[in-house]
Amino acid sequence: MKKQTLFLFTVAMLAGASAQAQLRVEIAGVGNNQIPIAVAAFADESIAPAQMSAIIKADLERSGAFKVIDAGVVIGESDKVDYAQWKSRGADALVVGSVQRLADGRFDVRYRLLDTIKSGELSQLSVAAAARHTRLSGHKIADDIYLKMTGNRGAFATRLAYVNENRRARDYRLEIADSDGEGVQVAVRSNEPIISPSWSPDGTKVAYVSFEARKPVIYVQNLVTGGRKIVVNQKGSNSAPSWSPDGSKLTVALSKDGNTQVYSVNADGSGLRRLSNSNGIDTEPHYSADGQSIYFTSDRSGGPQIYKMSASGGNATRVTFKGGYNISPRVSADGKTLAWISQREGGFSLYAMDLASGQEMRLAEGASEPSFAPNGKYIMYANKGGGRTTLSVVSVDGRTKHRLSTQAGSIREPSWGPFIK
Repeated sequence: MKKQTLFLFTVAMLAGASAQAQLRVEIAGVGNNQIPIAVAAFADESIAPAQMSAIIKADLERSGAFKVIDAGVVIGESDKVDYAQWKSRGADALVVGSVQRLADGRFDVRYRLLDTIKSGELSQLSVAAAARHTRLSGHKIADDIYLKMTGNRGAFATRLAYVNENRRARDYRLEIADSDGEGVQVAVRSNEPIISPSWSPDGTKVAYVSFEARKPVIYVQNLVTGGRKIVVNQKGSNSAPSWSPDGSKLTVALSKDGNTQVYSVNADGSGLRRLSNSNGIDTEPHYSADGQSIYFTSDRSGGPQIYKMSASGGNATRVTFKGGYNISPRVSADGKTLAWISQREGGFSLYAMDLASGQEMRLAEGASEPSFAPNGKYIMYANKGGGRTTLSVVSVDGRTKHRLSTQAGSIREPSWGPFIK
């Protein structure tokens, strides 16, 4: 067996450095009732490594919530603005800003969000960052715009974890990227499969399953120090790690006592405890937003269906009833939506359910492995086509879609990281 190589890096490197193979974003659908917003070029933005206005425009366009109008001019954050002019161009809001190099080498990015209807200011923000973090500054400004204009927190300044695999070359990489696919870094590289990455709530660690020991074993990779540790390596299969909302525990699926069942374990690998106890296979556990419940897949009723039980174990209640094959439950961080994969009419599709009403909607066909954005408004999933797998994103209302792909290999097993504090 070939030895696995670990690539060590820091959070700072993740935010700034880029690997050779970036993801490519293709917008496939846009939402209805888009907010028209003009984005001007920032004053002196050419001095920074990243162009702020371009990053902001790309983020807003990708969200599907905005109709972005290219202002075609440079407007600094302190420049006088003719509100009537921009209103006549159909913009409800205008984004202006500037970039300045500070004495310590950092770049100070300042921006203002202006209301052209009421001729006033909606928001302003100043973000100072080192050269390698300037893209993050743009994402933070886009997040602020998204919040002020929609009332919901933006998720542009977040990161993705996914597996990039080339089976012919026996090359499997756990990669980390910005939400727009830029800044790709390799966290783990192996000659054996890697599956099921799961972010810790503080964004400093990723749990995953590796087959390097010729069996599935659960590891936790520290993204700050580059170190990793085995968390669960019991007899049989060790799979499907998912963090509790407070980061103190993982829920996992183990076959050490026969059929695969759901267990909990402390984040340091201690305190292993069995939670489910059925005659079937219980797997793919995922904590609810409040940490009080666990959703999981079980075939105890025949075909696989989604169930819910207390985080301390015990009796489970069935959640899905339509279709004979429902797997991969994921719950949004706001606790409002359940996403899962259902096989109906011969194919696998991504579904979402409003947990308050029980109403469900089919969001995408040919889908697997869903993962929510931390604001609960978007779901990323793996999408197979053309002989390889790519990642796609759809809004929970189904109106907005975009796809992330790479030039070579397949990317799958997405996990959308938490908000960065």
